[in-house]
Amino acid sequence: MNGADGARAAVIGRAVKSRRLRQGMSLRALADLSGLSTGYLSMVENGQRLLDRTSHITAVADALRVTPSELLTWSLPVSVRAGAAHEAVPALRLLLMGLPLDPSGGDRPADPVPVDVLARRVREANRRYHAAAYDALAVSLPVLLDDLQQAAVSAAGPAREQLLRLLADAYHPACALLLKALGYVDLAWMAVTRAAEVTAELDDPVRTASSGFFHAHILLAAGSPGQALARARSAADQLQPRLGRGPAAEALLGELHLISASALTQLGRGTGQEGDDVRGHLAEAERLAARTGEVTAWHLNFGPANVGVHHVSLNAALGLHPEAAEAGERVHPGQVATAGRRAVLHADLARAYAHLPSHHEQAVRHLLDAEAAAPQRIHADPVARDTAAHLITRSRTTADRRALSGLARRMNLPS
Repeated sequence: MNGADGARAAVIGRAVKSRRLRQGMSLRALADLSGLSTGYLSMVENGQRLLDRTSHITAVADALRVTPSELLTWSLPVSVRAGAAHEAVPALRLLLMGLPLDPSGGDRPADPVPVDVLARRVREANRRYHAAAYDALAVSLPVLLDDLQQAAVSAAGPAREQLLRLLADAYHPACALLLKALGYVDLAWMAVTRAAEVTAELDDPVRTASSGFFHAHILLAAGSPGQALARARSAADQLQPRLGRGPAAEALLGELHLISASALTQLGRGTGQEGDDVRGHLAEAERLAARTGEVTAWHLNFGPANVGVHHVSLNAALGLHPEAAEAGERVHPGQVATAGRRAVLHADLARAYAHLPSHHEQAVRHLLDAEAAAPQRIHADPVARDTAAHLITRSRTTADRRALSGLARRMNLPS
């Protein structure tokens, strides 16, 4: 372990030990709960081993009852949490609690907003999420949700069903995944729960399966891959009888296979014989993507490009860095439809190249490309911040130091 990795290992080790002692937990108890050996955990706490595999981070975080990001090297400073997106969260919280923005109704127009106007605003909200335009989305989202809720209350019959579909589409991905990206996993769970209530009234099995997908997404972010996997499998079983009615259901099934592969990876089942399950889910997603092509059903982006991005992400999460880099060579960023997904691709390639000898320049280039694609997403992402911190401590050339110094300043990291 080099000096840079040693410094990171020491910080993570102190965080693990501090949380364990705060909970009055012995090292043996942590080992039993996480499934990791006491010897390995002792070396982690003493900074002798770097806790960098996703499955190990998830296991320790779950045992300590914290989210995985809380165990990463660099926590989010106050300045990163500032901004319009975070300032809009209190209003979103009230709406998710079932409360109107203005209890008096004084500023509300006498007539509900027309459905076609609301539909256009829902499409724009989801476009902003995929573009990682978090400030613009967060500022507009409270009023949009309030307008949708008020319009649905006064509607009946087919008009109410249309408004409920729009409300579900506003709750996810725009609201739930925005809150997840900003670090409010508990509020994201409230958003998918609200969407599930709306979906239940619609009595549409395919929409119910889509609700299961978003529940699985938030459960992964909460550090509960086992429950995420169960939700995804249940939704896939529910969806199977509805296939053959167009690309939307097949695209959703493909997304469920991808999130199942991600859950298995977090559970540490991505290598060896158990890795067959991960590869099986990826193969099914590839098969479905070949049939659907690139589609945007459910305000998601499923197709061959997104499957390729997942090949990179899952290998990087497993610490299979050469395989992640090789998978990245098969994905052209121009084929990835949204800025948010392009940022994920570049960030995961940066993570992989950062751990490969003599590939420092490629790692820096991909991390800067990730920031250029979606700065708000990358600045707040714990894994991207950890990669940046790793690269900053290992920069050798003047050009790299200059580029990384600017990145450190924008991410509020020590340089």
